Amino acid sequence: MINRLNPLPWLSLILCALLALPEAAIAQDESAFSGADTAWILTSTALVLFMTLPGLALFYGGLVRAQNVLSVMMHCFAICCVCSVLWLFIGYSLAFDEGNAFIGGLSKVMLSGVGTDTLAGTIPEVVFFIFQMTFAVITPALIVGTYPERITFPAVILFSGVWLILVYAPVTHWVWGGGWLAAMGVMDFAGGIVVHLTAGIAALVIAVSLGSRRGFPNELRPPHNPGLTMAGAAILWVGWFGFNGGSALAANGNAGMAIAVTHISASLGALTWAMIEWVKYGKPSSVGLVTGMVAGLASITPASGFVGPVGAVIIGIAGGAICQWVTALMKQRIRLDDSLDVFAVHGVGGIIGTVLVAFLATPMFGGLGLPEGQTAMGQLVVQLTGLLAVGLWTAILSFIIIKIVGAIAGLRVSDEVEIEGLDITVHGERGYEL
Repeated sequence: MINRLNPLPWLSLILCALLALPEAAIAQDESAFSGADTAWILTSTALVLFMTLPGLALFYGGLVRAQNVLSVMMHCFAICCVCSVLWLFIGYSLAFDEGNAFIGGLSKVMLSGVGTDTLAGTIPEVVFFIFQMTFAVITPALIVGTYPERITFPAVILFSGVWLILVYAPVTHWVWGGGWLAAMGVMDFAGGIVVHLTAGIAALVIAVSLGSRRGFPNELRPPHNPGLTMAGAAILWVGWFGFNGGSALAANGNAGMAIAVTHISASLGALTWAMIEWVKYGKPSSVGLVTGMVAGLASITPASGFVGPVGAVIIGIAGGAICQWVTALMKQRIRLDDSLDVFAVHGVGGIIGTVLVAFLATPMFGGLGLPEGQTAMGQLVVQLTGLLAVGLWTAILSFIIIKIVGAIAGLRVSDEVEIEGLDITVHGERGYEL
């Protein structure tokens, strides 16, 4: 029993309570941090970077002539370096600082105010920063597929850097950074609008501005190394689990379902494309199989966190069939040399998933549901608004950027360089001893 006349025991109890308060406060602060979520996003970051280097570099490298394989890999590698630095300097701040409805502020330039204990949800903000950096890297790298074998190296660097700041960062803020499209309730889980639509529209603009390769479309050589392309595609497939699953920003069931539907859609996209080739030409090709896989992956990306297996089946088949048809249309009818089908696969795939998610996210198709109070038709209007706004912004800005870059650095190599190949003429190296 405590002696009421002796103040020491009471002082001891009060002192112990005061000492316990900081521990309780710290425990409460740390309860928002999740080691499991952090570990998963760190893993996803590595997977998404792995998609660009070496995945995309190998995928594109195998599709061009042997004289240009290193130049394509060089484009992907250099874009990774340039865009990573720009993302640190200003891109991340423009995309994810509060700012206003159209653009982020500048308070996070060079990660200002971001320490190891600063959280973004349940993960350190620096982890969120580096995860989003891998998206900022792969998006301009996707555009590489529209201009290989005929573009100058300075144009690649200048266009990619300026495009990241003026196109990608604002669109990211609109959709994922609390901007006006986010306020409308647009559904883009992992980048159907932010990544694939912007890359696809920019590819169209560059293809028109740059012109076709020599001999297009009838005298071009087939891909020089389909095996290299298939190896790159396999890496892309695995890396896409981090791309879509990581976009849940947590190690939970939503991430698991996103990975499951990603795999289903990729499989059906590949099978659909290959079956169409088999029926039309009598033979299914390895290039067609892996291109269909990428179409299925691009199509499921905006919907991956919102749909179930039924939605994945529908999206995968639609992506493989529609993207295959648009690819043939672009080359054979329109005769626009989007060399490695960036618009037909990524742009169109992103559009497919962005439109279909308005219906396939509903419980009728086993989806996880639309925003509260929203109907399928109402959500479709929101999705189409996002597609139209981002498409116009990307097209206009990409056109302005490519014209300025062309005036500064020149866009197209000479005929002699194109014939000889960019590897030896631009970089002084060969991928093979020819």
